[in-house]
Amino acid sequence: METLSELITRYPLLSSCESEIKEAAELLIKTFENGNRLYICGNGGSAADADHIVGELMKGFLKKRPLTEKQTAKFDDKQLAAGLMRGLPAISLHSQTAFLTAFLNDEDPSLLYAQALYALGKKDDVLLAISTSGNSQNVVNAAKTARAIGCKVISLVGCKDCKLDSLSDVIIHADHTETYRIQELHLPIYHYLCAAVEDYFFKE
Repeated sequence: METLSELITRYPLLSSCESEIKEAAELLIKTFENGNRLYICGNGGSAADADHIVGELMKGFLKKRPLTEKQTAKFDDKQLAAGLMRGLPAISLHSQTAFLTAFLNDEDPSLLYAQALYALGKKDDVLLAISTSGNSQNVVNAAKTARAIGCKVISLVGCKDCKLDSLSDVIIHADHTETYRIQELHLPIYHYLCAAVEDYFFKE
């Protein structure tokens, strides 16, 4: 996989958050190593990014990740086992359609992600909060809830000071102010995080 220094060479603007990217990767590795889960939330393009990250973690990203011999032995259908990949547990909080529509119809929309995380999250899970402003109220409420139930918080935001600063264990400030430019920087950051986690857990 690409090293962090190689990533910075390709995206020089990320040099300002290099240490935070490394710290986020280490926290994700520790989280999955301990059998915990990653929850992700965001709005609009950031919600799409959440789904993108889930896709990279739940199946092979840069590696195929075949089942081990021990895992394969549990299957009577070896062809089925051969088609499966080892994944890492990641959930985008907006993906629960029935819950999402029921909650939005009946309750305060700004509590949507907070409620989902409260129902699903456990101590030492991680919330990845994605917000280009760092101030989206539903994302901020999710981060507050994460802290209340003992989850760690990693935030991907823009360069400005924001509400998520004081709520995050690791906050990655992408060095731009325009929403689309921040999103353009978020993508290589989370691709690197997914690749780093995959490289740690799935040796070829």
